Amino acid sequence: MDLNDLLQTKARELAARKPYTLRCCLAASCHSSGAPAVKKQLEQAVAAAGLADQIEVRGVGCLRLCCQGPLVQADPSGVLFEKVTPETAAELIAEIQKGAAAAGLASASAPFFAQQKTIVLANSGVVDPERIESYIAADGYQALLKALTELEPPEIVDTIVRSGLRGRGGAGFPTGLKWGTVAKAPGERKFVVCNADEGDPGAFMDRSVLESDPHRVLEGMAIAALAVGATQGYVYVRAEYPLAIARLQTAIKQARQLGLLGAGIFESPFSFNIEVRIGAGAFVCGEETALMASIEGKRGQPRPRPPFPAERGLWNCPTLINNVETFANVAPIVRHGAEWFAGIGTEKSKGTKVFALAGKIRHTGLIEVPMGTPLRTIVEDMGGGAPDGHTIKAVQTGGPSGGCIPQPHLDTPVDYESLGQLGSIMGSGGMIVMDDTTNMVDVARYFMEFCVDESCGKCIPCRAGTVQMHQLLTKIIERRATAADLAQLEELCDMVKNTSLCGLGQTAPNPVLSTLRFFRHEYEALLQPEPATASPH
Repeated sequence: MDLNDLLQTKARELAARKPYTLRCCLAASCHSSGAPAVKKQLEQAVAAAGLADQIEVRGVGCLRLCCQGPLVQADPSGVLFEKVTPETAAELIAEIQKGAAAAGLASASAPFFAQQKTIVLANSGVVDPERIESYIAADGYQALLKALTELEPPEIVDTIVRSGLRGRGGAGFPTGLKWGTVAKAPGERKFVVCNADEGDPGAFMDRSVLESDPHRVLEGMAIAALAVGATQGYVYVRAEYPLAIARLQTAIKQARQLGLLGAGIFESPFSFNIEVRIGAGAFVCGEETALMASIEGKRGQPRPRPPFPAERGLWNCPTLINNVETFANVAPIVRHGAEWFAGIGTEKSKGTKVFALAGKIRHTGLIEVPMGTPLRTIVEDMGGGAPDGHTIKAVQTGGPSGGCIPQPHLDTPVDYESLGQLGSIMGSGGMIVMDDTTNMVDVARYFMEFCVDESCGKCIPCRAGTVQMHQLLTKIIERRATAADLAQLEELCDMVKNTSLCGLGQTAPNPVLSTLRFFRHEYEALLQPEPATASPH
């Protein structure tokens, strides 16, 4: 498939568009609340009104304002219809015919949408994730074509280096440096792996990207493979994401049929295949060495590093591992240039970040903001603050590996360094808001219980230490603990953090440490008083 074929395909897709489009969200959150039935009723209502030649009903991915689903967006007006039901489908068509926007509908000018800057989510809710033509019509695979025809592999790596892109899986390691290491590593076989094992409670960023724009991730992986010299790729995704898996498999099949994956991509010598590997839902498999063990058919347990995957990964071959969001940034960077991406964000944290906004907040959903955006802007302006007259008490970032940031620090910019200074991390993008009714000791125990359940048990500090910390937290909540127990809890946090084998154990104490740092009074209020010392006289 040459450039002319690609452009003709795009032209045919554009020519087939009708004057009006109803984009019906079929992401998992809307899917589970009846979106497929809504789409069916919309199609029937359009046919009954004799508007089939005027209005296209298109199934799309996440429209982001998840708390108001099922969602339907009308183009070209941009009006977003909330909580649409099959029964109101005919009314919606009547509203569009009148050119009216019903009261209470979301507006693109609302802070939730207006303060977002979309790169990763640019196609989310726009393209049909089950039709490759829809992605091509949105400039899809143009970046891969550019990389193949205009750039040498070292130039691709240099582009990623100059962009300042850092890994969006949590640690924020420079992506270009990792790519360069794999590219220079000796070996005839190399692999590219997409980590889609999203296991943080409250996180749904990667799932939404795969459900909404799977070709964006495939294109990013193909460009990475070209840059580092790999011929085989794997997407490791958890079994709890059946819709994401189905759309990903459909996308891979379509890309192969058009010669965009497989042998001789764009009729060039470059060949690259991608397969899906489904995980059983073990949180530890989000750690790269455990993930690779699982792909190889072994038990998902981490191993000591070095050697790092870039040197000895899958089957002892050099392996590049990035997460979904990282790969989703690649095609826009190649298409628009490193300087464009580097001009967004902060000095050390470039680009945008996708967050799953959840918890005690009015507007839950998916957002994408420039790095450096203050937490207050996200949770108060975009999220609408706490509901029912309550106030925000803290924001938890980074999932079980992160920390709780108190209300007085909401002006903190969201970047890797600023969050780290407060004892939290960016993580993959989970952001849980807590209001003034939240017990912070209970929050710490909840995340510790998660770590207890998810520990693989390979190393004693994590296997036994998390259990002991959970027991102490339970003892504190039940008002049976003393100051000595609190001191022991802090000692255990230090031990588990500094002696665990992998990132799960090393970061498991973070929710405890951050709540102790900012909400110590809540712990102390639950302690038993020290027994009175008998007088010597």
